[in-house]
Amino acid sequence: MEDATRKFTTVDGRSEMKDILTSVYSSLVVKGYNPINQLVGYILSEDPTYITNYNNARQLICRIDRDELLQEMLKSYLDK
Repeated sequence: MEDATRKFTTVDGRSEMKDILTSVYSSLVVKGYNPINQLVGYILSEDPTYITNYNNARQLICRIDRDELLQEMLKSYLDK
C-alpha cells in the first residue's frame, strides 16, 4: 500500500477551466458517454469515477475546484 499523499494543482484562470472542461467533455463523447450527465454526477458527488481516464480526463477534472466551477457557471448563466 502506498502512503504517499497525492497532490493536485488547481486551476486559476477561467480560460484554463474552460479548456479543461472542453477536453473532458470531448473525452467523454469519444468514449460514448453522455458528457452532461457525467459532469453533473461528478460536480454533485465529487466522485472522479464519473469521468473517464481516457486522455487523462479524470486527472484534468480533479484540477478544477468544484466551488469555483459552480461560481463561474452561475456567473456565466446569469450574465446572459
